[in-house]
Formats: sequence, structure tokens, C-alpha cells
Amino acid sequence: MKNYLIAFCLSAGIFFADTLYGQSKATWIWYPGDYEIWLGNKMQNRRTERGAFYPPFWRLDNQYVLMNFHKAFELSAAEEVSIYAEGEYNVKLDSKMLPGRPAKLNIPAGKHRIDIKAYSADKVPAVFVQGRTLMSDSSWKVTYEDKEWIDETGNVAAQTGTPWLFAGSWNFDDPQSPPSAFKLATTPLAAAKITRRANTLTVDFGKETFGFVKLHGLKGDGPVNIYYGESPEEATDTAACETLDRLAVRHLSATDSIMPESRAFRYVHIQYDPAVNIDSVSMLYEYLPVTNRGQFRCSDEELNRIWEVAAYTLHLNTREFFIDGIKRDRWIWSGDAYQSFLMNYYLFFDSPSVSRTLMALRGKDPVGSHINTIMDYTFYWFLGIYDYYLYTGDQAFIRQYYPRMQSLINFCLQRRNSNGMMEGLPGDWVFIDWAEGLSKQGELSFEQLLFCRSLETMALCADLVKDHKGAAQYKQLAADLRSKLFSIYWNDQKQALVHSRVNGQPTDNVTRYANMFAIFFDYLNEQQQQGVKQHVLLNDQVQQITTPYMRFYELEALCAMGEQAYVLKEMKSYWGDMLRLGATSFWEVYNPREKGTQHLAMYGRPYGRSLCHAWGASPIYLLGKYYLGVKPTSPAYQTYLVEPVLGGLQWMEGSVPTPSGDIRLYCSTKQIRITGAAGTGTLRFSSKTKPLCAAGAVSDKGNGVYELQIEKGKTYEIKYSSKG
Repeated sequence: MKNYLIAFCLSAGIFFADTLYGQSKATWIWYPGDYEIWLGNKMQNRRTERGAFYPPFWRLDNQYVLMNFHKAFELSAAEEVSIYAEGEYNVKLDSKMLPGRPAKLNIPAGKHRIDIKAYSADKVPAVFVQGRTLMSDSSWKVTYEDKEWIDETGNVAAQTGTPWLFAGSWNFDDPQSPPSAFKLATTPLAAAKITRRANTLTVDFGKETFGFVKLHGLKGDGPVNIYYGESPEEATDTAACETLDRLAVRHLSATDSIMPESRAFRYVHIQYDPAVNIDSVSMLYEYLPVTNRGQFRCSDEELNRIWEVAAYTLHLNTREFFIDGIKRDRWIWSGDAYQSFLMNYYLFFDSPSVSRTLMALRGKDPVGSHINTIMDYTFYWFLGIYDYYLYTGDQAFIRQYYPRMQSLINFCLQRRNSNGMMEGLPGDWVFIDWAEGLSKQGELSFEQLLFCRSLETMALCADLVKDHKGAAQYKQLAADLRSKLFSIYWNDQKQALVHSRVNGQPTDNVTRYANMFAIFFDYLNEQQQQGVKQHVLLNDQVQQITTPYMRFYELEALCAMGEQAYVLKEMKSYWGDMLRLGATSFWEVYNPREKGTQHLAMYGRPYGRSLCHAWGASPIYLLGKYYLGVKPTSPAYQTYLVEPVLGGLQWMEGSVPTPSGDIRLYCSTKQIRITGAAGTGTLRFSSKTKPLCAAGAVSDKGNGVYELQIEKGKTYEIKYSSKG
């Protein structure tokens, strides 16, 4: 996250990729965040364990049931307009109520105001308006009659008239396909292997997958039990597998039957009554249609396989929202989602998936608890907001959601202890990581670090929406907390931030968490960074990390300090070991000390571990940002840096998506070839000899470091001699 503050400050007065005012075609619109909350409720309440309903354990908000949609407009000529709505509705034109539920309006030329009031208790009130020039889009205003309005800068203002927000939308551009009808796409997939025994079928689909099991030629009268497993042990353990379906079959003639709920599995074990016949089994694979814009290939075939499996893992967990795991929990967890956001920027660059997930996580005011009830997960939400703006340049989203940022950070500020620090209170879950013996008592340095970054994010966003008073307040709070962070936790003897302070006394315990975040937050000076690297990150005596979740950040910190050669070995060992154990997607936890079915157990259950977990896909991000070396330095890649590091590879090639095209790169020990995307790029690299480039002027920055300015759409070839 280097350049975090610089990039945002440079952009504070500049507007990029503003989607607030209008679109080129009509689309379904609703109150911003309401559809995302409603859809999140539908998805997260599908989880079952052995057939039992298993809902989330945090507060679920709901949509506002009554909504007013408003637009002031001017027509140069008369126009016929069609109106569609989810729910009951009425229409006012120029403040005059029209009779009935008009599906079409003939509006004369001139200036007009239209208001559509929609009511729906079971769906999100939404409208679709289609005329030649008048159409529903994000320039429409909406209100649920909260008696305050939010202007274009995101500031709450006093108003005697009607309160308004700008409408939310996604990609529902067909009036006959309303938002409530949305479903993920499906495609048929055949089984890789079917083993048939007396009244049983055991099906292997060849790799981890997600979708609906389909029984072909189902006939007879009797029970059919379907047991799902990410491993053969789980699928065939009918007493302990995590998910199952039970059917009562009564079919006089052979028919094909699709299970009503989608499941995660590789293996399916089916037991059926002797009076029942099943010809065969296949599935409908269920997915969100996103495209791999990011790519990576290199001279190491094992690393190529790691990237491919990581990409598939992220695909499986990219659904209506970014979820944690496809078997368990199928919920939207902020810490898991934050990593998925970063991976997404280097694979799909699907901005709507990020904003949908952020909106669903945040929910509505008043704030009653931390996001997912986890303190650190509230802070990850703030980090996700900033990164979303940095990568996409979507100022409209920041302006729209700034009030909800304010109310959430105020909730945190009100929960500080007498020392001004964040400490777990009753009802808070202080998570950090799944690690044995990890203390959660007292004032944890890791939590203060994330809180400090969240306050800095608030200051930056306040500047963006011109909340100058708020910006000054948040900057001061962040500066004060950062000063406390180092005066309290930094231990010169240990060359590290200690883990906690209990009863006013810093402990001697050193863990990796706060130290590695402090590196890529750029909180440490050069001497402190080197101390942390040697005494913490490269010190086997410090408690090891066994989750891909925190390996993500540990390896990022090492990459940020130029340790790509070391990280390459770690990726090949850690993720490569999972592949050698037969993984077809990456796991929630991998502990090299475990053997056999120990790799399947978690939470006191023999198959509680997820073998397809979003946070396992972090090589996508590491390889895109720190090997290909591509990162934005101002919003929406208006400026960006490309700093390739081979890290022991002989060559690598790939592409990194941006809002306006893909940056393509090939790098070997002797040649670099790069094609720029939107904005102005800087290629920075090291060479033992003076580089040659016919397409541009290479500048010498000293100490064997060179730079080349990259223009959009232009390809450059550089001959050089890699320094390793």
C-alpha cells in the first residue's frame, strides 16, 4: 500500500470516472444500497448444515419498503415514456397525480418534474423508465422520506423540502427482467467419474465445483439421499458430511430432476431405495459471468499452476458478492472480502462486485455493532473503500457513502477506552487470525494499526467530499494514534512492535501481524523495516502463520521490501504443497504439520474446514502487484507505476486490468516489453548495463535504476541486463 497517502492527496481536487450524472441507456434503479442488502439477505440465508437452516449471527437490515423516485427534466419535443415498477406505484407529473398505474405517458415538450412512488414489502421498490431521452439512470433522485437530504458532495444538509439521494443501479437494462428476478448463470457439466454399486452412486466431478446436482432417468418410489463432499472421505461419511439433500421420489416414468439448492462439492455420494432407478448424474455449474482480464505466465510451471488454481478459487467465491468459502459459510465476511477486492483488481477488475459487497457489508444506520461483529473487520471495510476509489476512480460512490462512513467511524470513536485505544468490549469479536494461543486481551497493536489507517482513510475521503472540518478532525486523531502506536508498542531491543498492552504495560510478546502491516502501510523508517524483516518476518522463533489469510499480508510485506526471490520459494512451498496434496482450489487453512484427514477438520468437526476459500487465492495479487509490478499511483490509473521483479524467474508475462484497458508486460533477464493503458505510466527497472529503447527515452536515476514514461496504447521494447 505504498503511495497510499500520496495518491489520494494528489487526487483530492480532481474528479475521475464520475458515474453520478446520467448513463447512456435506461436501467432499473432503487435506493442506493437497498438492493445489495436485500440480495445479501437472500444469499446469506441459503446456508444449511446437514439440512438445517443456518443464518448469519449478526444483525440483518432490510430494504425501505416505500420509495419516491424523482427527476426534473426538459424535453425539446413531445415524448412517449414507458414505466415499469417492482411493487405498487403511482405517478405524478408536474405535481399532479395521474389516474391508475400508468404504463405509458405522453409528455409534451418543455420543463417537467416526474415523481414515481413505489411500495414493496417483499422486494426492493425499483422502477424502469424508458423514453427517447427520458430514462431511469443514476441521475434520478430517490428518498424514503427521512427528512434530510444529501447533496452531490455527500454532505447532509438541512432542507425544508423533500430529502433526496441519487439512485442506485447495477446492470439490469431489460424492463422485462427486474432486479428481483436476478439469478447467477448456469452451464451443464458432466461428471468425470461415476462409480456404481448396489443402490449407490459415487460421483467425482474432477475438481472443486459449485452448482446443482442433476439426476438423469430418475424413476420409482422411495427415498434418495445425496451427500456432498469436498473430499471423498466427506462425501462417503453419511453421518458427518457437512451438506446433504434428502428426496422422496415418486416418478412413474423416467425424468430428469435438478436439486433445488446449489451446493459446493467435488464428490457426491448418492444412496437410493431399491425401488428407485437413476441412470446417470451431472450438474449445472453456477457462476457469476466475470472474465479473467488479468493474466500471468512465467518460466516456472508450478507457479503457473498456482496462479491458475488461485484464479479458479476466486471465480468460485465470486458470486452475488465476494464470499468466504463456497461450502462454509457462503456469507459476506469483511476480512475475506477485503482480500478478494485486491485480487479482483488484478484478475477481473469487476467494480460492481466490489461496490455491491461494500454496500451489503455496511448495511444501514444506526450502527449497533462492528461489521460481522468483528472489530478488525470494521477497519478492513474502511480500507476497502479507499482502495476501491484508488483503483476505479469512482468518486460518486465515495460521495454517496460518506455519511455511512461517518456514522461507522463515530461508532468506533465512541468505543475507545480511556486511553483513546480500541479494545474488545462485550459483544465484540477480536479475530486477527486463526492461530493457536494468540492473545486477544488488552490493547492490541494490530487493532490500533488498522484503526489508525481507518482514520487516515476518513481524512482522505473527507477532503474528497470537501468536509474540511471532518478532514481536520480525522487527521489529528490519526496522527495522535500513530504517535501512541510507536511510543507504546515499539521495542528497540526486539526491533519490533510488541503484540499488546495489558493493564497499562506493554507485553514482551512479538507477533507478525502489526509488524507486517506497518511495512506496507509505510509506517516504518528504513532501519525499522530492516529490523522487522530480520527479527520478525524471517525469524522462525516468532509464531508461524498457517492461514492463507495472513500469509497474504506476510508475503506482501516481504515483497514490499524487495524479497520476491524469498517469496517465490514460499509460494511454491505453501501453495505448491496444497497442489501436491491434490488441491484443485485453495484452502481456508493449510498447516504443513498436519497429515491425512487432519487437513479436512476444523471447528471440532471432521469436515469443518473449507477446501475452497477466497483468501487462499492471494498469489493473484502478489504476482500482479509485486512481480509484474503494476500499481496505480492516482485514482483510476491516471498515473501508475510498473516495477517488474523477476525474483529468480527467467521470464514472466501477463496483463493487469485498469478501468480503461489492460497493461501488458513481458519481462526476461534481457528484455522488457510493455504496452501502456490509460493515463501516464512509469516503468522503473534495474539494469547492470545502459538500457536501449528505440520507442522512448530511458532516464538514468542512479545506482543502476532507470525509468521510462509509458503512453497509452504504445508498446515499448527495452534491452537491458537484469541485476537479479
